[in-house]
Amino acid sequence: MVKVTATTPRLKALYKDTFVKELQAELNLTNIHQVPKLEKIVVSVGIGKNKDDKHYYEVVRNTLTKITGQYPIDRMAKKSIAGFKVRAKLNRVGISVTLREARMYEFLDRLVNIALPRVRDFHGVGAKGFDKAGNYNLGIIEQSIFPELSFEETQVLHGLQVTFVISGGSTVYSRALLEKFGVPFEKIGGTR
Repeated sequence: MVKVTATTPRLKALYKDTFVKELQAELNLTNIHQVPKLEKIVVSVGIGKNKDDKHYYEVVRNTLTKITGQYPIDRMAKKSIAGFKVRAKLNRVGISVTLREARMYEFLDRLVNIALPRVRDFHGVGAKGFDKAGNYNLGIIEQSIFPELSFEETQVLHGLQVTFVISGGSTVYSRALLEKFGVPFEKIGGTR
């Protein structure tokens, strides 16, 4: 049993105490090391056509800093494309934050229990966001669902891409893990 201290996130303690044993039984795994584990969460925003707008960049950077509690890094262009006026290694094309350990579990807890229920007409997240390795991608249309942001900070709207990197290598295992964490997947027919 994991000793819970004031600094241990709630979901991390739940995962180690109960979810690991439950997932091992539900998925018929023989070894405890086969149980899927959340490795990291990557939150990113593509700047795209607003690459030259400094105000837009500052808004996006401020948003990512506030909702993740970590300073984001710039993603630079890898190829030069003359038609889009993009030069390799000189133009910013996005901003991202990689969360691990305590910050990762705290962000997941806030996302699932506070931010996603604030989405208008929310029926759950789509089940098609899994890739072949079992990682899950979630697109968020507006940053205004996060309570950390004030009304003034949500005047310039932009979306977010949240990527859950999960060890285990299977879509079934990854979905079972995310459901344990409380991620609400939409049911067939559109009702929850």
